[in-house]
Amino acid sequence: MRPEDSAAPSRIYNIAVMVAGTDEEYQSSVLSGIAEAAKLYDLNISVFASFGGVLVSEQNDIGEYNIYSLIDYEHFDGAILLTNTIYNTDVRRRICRSVIHAGIPAVILDSDEYPEFYNIRIDNSVAMRQIVEHVIEKHNAKIINFISGPLDNPEAAARYQTFLDVTAEHGISVDPERIYFGTFRPIDGMRAVDALLRSGKPLPDAIIAANDAMALEAVSVLTDNGIRVPEDVIVTGFDWTYFAQHHNPSLTSVSRPLDAAGRAACELLARIFRGEQCEKTVSLNAAPVYVESCGCRTANDVDMRSYKTMTYEQIQRFRSGTSLLSRMTAALSVNETPEDSIRIISQYLYEINCEQCCICLCDNWENAFQESGEQHKENCRIYGYTETMSAPLVWNHGDMQRVDAFPSRQMYPVPFKEGGNISYFFPMHFRERCLGYYIFTNTEFPTKSMLCHLLMINISHSFENIRKLQNLDHAIRELDRLYVIDPLCGIYNRTGFLRKADDLFRESCAKHENIMISFIDMDGLKLVNDNYGHDEGDFALRRLAAAIRENCTGNQICARFGGDEFIAIGTGFSQEDADDFEARFTSSMEQADKELNKPYKLSASIGTFLTEASPEMKLFTLISQADKIMYERKKLKHSSRYLG
Repeated sequence: MRPEDSAAPSRIYNIAVMVAGTDEEYQSSVLSGIAEAAKLYDLNISVFASFGGVLVSEQNDIGEYNIYSLIDYEHFDGAILLTNTIYNTDVRRRICRSVIHAGIPAVILDSDEYPEFYNIRIDNSVAMRQIVEHVIEKHNAKIINFISGPLDNPEAAARYQTFLDVTAEHGISVDPERIYFGTFRPIDGMRAVDALLRSGKPLPDAIIAANDAMALEAVSVLTDNGIRVPEDVIVTGFDWTYFAQHHNPSLTSVSRPLDAAGRAACELLARIFRGEQCEKTVSLNAAPVYVESCGCRTANDVDMRSYKTMTYEQIQRFRSGTSLLSRMTAALSVNETPEDSIRIISQYLYEINCEQCCICLCDNWENAFQESGEQHKENCRIYGYTETMSAPLVWNHGDMQRVDAFPSRQMYPVPFKEGGNISYFFPMHFRERCLGYYIFTNTEFPTKSMLCHLLMINISHSFENIRKLQNLDHAIRELDRLYVIDPLCGIYNRTGFLRKADDLFRESCAKHENIMISFIDMDGLKLVNDNYGHDEGDFALRRLAAAIRENCTGNQICARFGGDEFIAIGTGFSQEDADDFEARFTSSMEQADKELNKPYKLSASIGTFLTEASPEMKLFTLISQADKIMYERKKLKHSSRYLG
């Protein structure tokens, strides 16, 4: 039904689509139909997509599947579920439960598992039955291998069961070792044939695969081993993809109306939004196509004009994509700041023919891996997204802006005010660590380019490298700080003091300023340690250090010089300033002793040496002078006779 057949919706409706592997032909075709209908019905489509299972890495899959946790269903009026493309059972179930809980109308493709949803189904069983019967009855196949998809996928289960039913009806016993269970990926076709050849079993008369991707790879491995298709072994697929049609030999397969399924899903939701009563299940027919890989031919196997045009376009897309990827990767490899990456990425967005592109970052994406347990998961953002996101890049028809903060539940940094848009949300992550997400709007790049996934991986790795560089710089600074800081007192240690004091001394010499050195020694530390324990002694040292630090001015530094000895150095002081510093320090110690009311007296001796700095002087000579003054005063103190 077209929009003009009924009154247009009074407002813009938003639909969430969940899918995996947008660049594969099944997904690409369905999404193409959805995009076409979205423009007709003025619907806004948000496609949440992952590439889970592609890299065969559990850590990577966690990062990929995290994109589905971004969805806030309160912002959507309906959903389209291509969960048959998601290989992780738990993820599929989690998505479906979330949609049911949200209470919005949802359309699922090729699944009878959830009666709550509307179902667009393409009959797998009839076409698969016709393929198997054709191979047995037309080509007299007796020994048959089968390459299945995962049985927790409804489509794979239906095709496999039909295969078993038809072979049983024809009295053919299927050897379990001739069944290979894969994941619908091309590599499964390779592994299935490798397993067959290693088994030592006779070649089968036919290999029936549950999809074209596995079948085409099986043909390739057979050919590499000198086994001819169809002369030695018949091979069939399912889906009648572009590659199946134009392979040599062309692949006997099943043609499915995938674009029509996508359009039907959108049309169904549009009717529901208008308040129409709709049938719960819409069935579309699939039809077998018998061509070269089973030994049959059609009158017009290949439209050469169309084939040449499509092949040329595909090659050109791949060449331009490879060039874009190479140039962007080289440019990103030398980046050291997020701003550098954003600037470079924006320079290449024209080439992907995208109306809008956003990079959205978690507000803690730069955090280091320092914590453990639940705090590690939170700060390293393994599951979910931070409440607040930033969008350092919002590229819109060539114009750039940034959004410093927006709530992640909003998903879009700049929400649309008009309908007819289709946006693709992809995870931005490094292994399981979530960095943020990408949004591509009104472009075929995610569905037509085989390099979209790789491009996003490279950008994500660029940001991860920047994160590591920044954290490495921070770690180096922190190590340097720890190298020069006394861990007990929190002020400079001897090494830190000498490093800083040397700079102050040279500066004083250049400016012909006075330099003031105060040497401070705690009174009676041994008595405190012996009578009250080292913890109490450490406490007394910390209080002494605090009194010194609190009375140092901006042009002074202080340090623990060793044991119970402390030192302070400053420039530009007069004798009056020196006397004032000593008086303030002594007053602080007396006040601390009174307030703490310890069983011992908290006190220290101080000696200060003040002179005009000159290059001929030695810093250690000046320190010795201050130490000598302090020691003379210490001897004169009455308390030193008893606490010394």
